[in-house]
Amino acid sequence: MTDIREYLAHKPLLFDGGMGTYYKAAPGADCEMANLTDPEGVKKVHAEYLAAGAQAIKTNTFGLPRMAAAQMPGWEELAEAGLKLACDAAAEKDAAVFADLGPAPDTEAAPASSAYGLVAQQFAALGAKNFLFETLSSDVGIVEAVKALRVAVPDAFVMVSFAVLPDGYTREGLLFRDLLRRMEQSGVVDAVGLNCVSAPGAMKKLVQGLGETLLPLSVMPNAGYPVVTRARVLYQGKPEYFAREMGQIAAAGVRILGGCCGTTPAHIAALRAELDALPQQTEAAPATKLSTGTAPAVEKDDAFLRKLNAGEKVIAIELDSPRVADLSGYLDGARRLQAAGADLLTIADCPIAQARMDSSLVACRVHRELGMCALPHMTCRDRNLNATKALLLGLYAEGVREVLAITGDPIPTAERDEVKNVYQFNSRKLAQYIVSLAGEGREMPSAMTVFGALNLNARNFDVELRRAVEKLENGMSGFLTQPVLSAQAVENLRKARQTLGERAKILAGIMPVVSQRNAIFMENEINGIHVEEDIIQRFAGLDREQGEALGLEVSMQMAREALPYADGFYLMTPFNRVALMERLIARLKTELLDAEG
Repeated sequence: MTDIREYLAHKPLLFDGGMGTYYKAAPGADCEMANLTDPEGVKKVHAEYLAAGAQAIKTNTFGLPRMAAAQMPGWEELAEAGLKLACDAAAEKDAAVFADLGPAPDTEAAPASSAYGLVAQQFAALGAKNFLFETLSSDVGIVEAVKALRVAVPDAFVMVSFAVLPDGYTREGLLFRDLLRRMEQSGVVDAVGLNCVSAPGAMKKLVQGLGETLLPLSVMPNAGYPVVTRARVLYQGKPEYFAREMGQIAAAGVRILGGCCGTTPAHIAALRAELDALPQQTEAAPATKLSTGTAPAVEKDDAFLRKLNAGEKVIAIELDSPRVADLSGYLDGARRLQAAGADLLTIADCPIAQARMDSSLVACRVHRELGMCALPHMTCRDRNLNATKALLLGLYAEGVREVLAITGDPIPTAERDEVKNVYQFNSRKLAQYIVSLAGEGREMPSAMTVFGALNLNARNFDVELRRAVEKLENGMSGFLTQPVLSAQAVENLRKARQTLGERAKILAGIMPVVSQRNAIFMENEINGIHVEEDIIQRFAGLDREQGEALGLEVSMQMAREALPYADGFYLMTPFNRVALMERLIARLKTELLDAEG
């Protein structure tokens, strides 16, 4: 087969199935190593898929971008051997061979574009003409690598395929429709598609809801969903079911089909028969577009957001949720803070990695019972993609319209053997995921407003500011800062306002110090907080009443200095001292906010 583009104009192109799951590699061994250690076994797998009716096969080189990124010696020989084995097998059937590149890690030291570029250029030097970048969870580095590839092979046929969950999102929280559109707009990709993770029925629904595509679409699902035994992962999806679902996908206009994990030559043979029974088409038809109906009207914001966006100074106050299963006292405190004039209640998500009542559940209860706007903190530490999405949908349904996305304090080392971190996201990716849930045909009628953390006490504040800019670019709308308890923190707040401009809403953190012991503890044991030495010394010898009085004065001084650069204040309640915060809110309103208005 010499011209893939010409072939696709007349009939669907059928790929092979899952080499990695069909070839029985030794436990713990990379399947790609078999190109050198068991070439006849690899060639036999290729031959079986071709005999089943595949017209295109993938080289056994899926892991090479990962190996190249890790500078693993010998990956170049694996590429050469893998391409030769596939070409030798395909020659007997006049089938197409695609150089197969799986995902590459992306780090500052080794960007994904570099790994993709190295492997693609190696294949180009070996004479490859067709390339498949597959099972991707993001498009980072792809366009750059393909542009460079086209310099070496101008007529290359390049496919890019993303691995998505049944809801259409990758494990990095990116919506497949956005990824496919970006590939279309790049101008350097010939076909786009989906593969792996999902079964054929789920992919059929995704394709039907996609609408018209400008490029040929490829679909290569798993045989089904995995069943994990003690030593093996099995896929129990039957070839007949796989072929029937894929036949319907082909009838909807998809021109490139195949299989991923768990799909054997039997699956491909059944699909071959299904495709041969379809009426021949002369050009690709657009995918069927589903009707989404009329969405009900919903409140897109709340009183806090309306006040903030109108340019009025706001007061948000943090009150830690209880450690026990009793919310009565907490709701009492929240009610008092609301009456004092707080516009928003924020609830931390298990601060210092210690379990408390769930911040999102508490936010829903506060909003439902008090009608108070609530901002739950959401860390990346304890939830994977599914749990995060489930929680966000519940929050939206309860009327919560904003969240604070933060990485979260890690679980202390001694506990890691028993309690595991998750960290599927960082805060930037979490923000991007949250805003991606909203829009036409998506899960939320309107976007939630996402805030982030801004550490005014960071040792290298220029790096912190660069991250803040990235957070804005990924969908955040503003920041809650760490406590302002030093002249340097005020100066960094000024720099933040100058750098971020008016596009970012900034709430300056104010946390009353109540004793010298409290100040020393915050300085030494809480990340992101810095208390100036002269403030620490001013609390020496004070009793509780005197400490609170001085804490109020220091807080007012810090608030006064921060106000010109802030859109309001983010107050943190020490030791659940609600009465102290009532006094602070009253003074802020009478001495600063009302006077400014």
